[in-house]
Amino acid sequence: MEIALNLVIFIASFVAIWFGSGLIIKSVDKISRKLRVSSFAISFFLLGILTSIPEISLSLAALSEGKPEIFVGSLIGGIIVIFFFIIPIFAVLGNGIKLTNKIESTKLIYAFIVLLTPLIAVMDKRITVTEGIFIIILAGVLFFTVEKNKGVLDGDNEMLHLKRYSLHDLLKILLGIGLIFGASNLIVDKTIYFGTLLSVPAFFISLIVLSLGTNIPEISLVFRAIKDKKKDVAFGNYLGSGTVNVVIFAVMTLMSGGEVLTVNNFWKTLVIAVVGFATFYHFTKSKHDISRQEGAILLLVYAVFLLVEGLMFL
Repeated sequence: MEIALNLVIFIASFVAIWFGSGLIIKSVDKISRKLRVSSFAISFFLLGILTSIPEISLSLAALSEGKPEIFVGSLIGGIIVIFFFIIPIFAVLGNGIKLTNKIESTKLIYAFIVLLTPLIAVMDKRITVTEGIFIIILAGVLFFTVEKNKGVLDGDNEMLHLKRYSLHDLLKILLGIGLIFGASNLIVDKTIYFGTLLSVPAFFISLIVLSLGTNIPEISLVFRAIKDKKKDVAFGNYLGSGTVNVVIFAVMTLMSGGEVLTVNNFWKTLVIAVVGFATFYHFTKSKHDISRQEGAILLLVYAVFLLVEGLMFL
């Protein structure tokens, strides 16, 4: 009975995140249409941050519980999920997709390098404060170089028109954030519970399961687009979300007050990610789209990731 109750709470918490994320995304979409900011700026900066609220809340909850390995697994797994599950599954189910909000090839390569930094940082099974600061600097440079000519830092755009939103939309955003934070605390508690019950490291559960759960906002955007029969993917949102994951990873390392130790050095995951990002870049560098067949290949990268990580704990 106790196991069933905890499972129900665990699942209900993800449903709460789904609902809360929906409130945030719909309200932000309404507000963003009234702001004079470029579409890339909205997707990379605004949606990138707000769709990462589950990761932020989960990481804070994990830190407060003294379980930093949970946020490490969730954030690293989340980056893999975004580029090798969410975008590819959209390509497969939507019979191909087009990536809007394109950026230059050199900046895209740099972005992928930034996304790989958490994996590089844990190669020695620990993340230091110095590494955290270095990662934040790299992510800051990425944001500056990408956004410099895209809107947020463009002086020609009047970014904030503070009267162009409704109190109703803001209240929905706050309600969504509240739901997500409450659900995230429950998810961390139940992750620890099931990890102990199944003799599986909480780190592994966070890497595989929580990384999917905290990306519910991004997943919901996919199904919303499929429902509306849209093939355009706001690439800035996914790139922004992945970058925010990197920043959260670094900030949580600093907030931990010292080194964060992990049970995995991720070298196999790093190899998979490098191959995956190289493949992703090859598919998109010239034609800026991903076909159904290419999406299936990228999904294979995710399948290999699951297989490799799963075999480690069998």
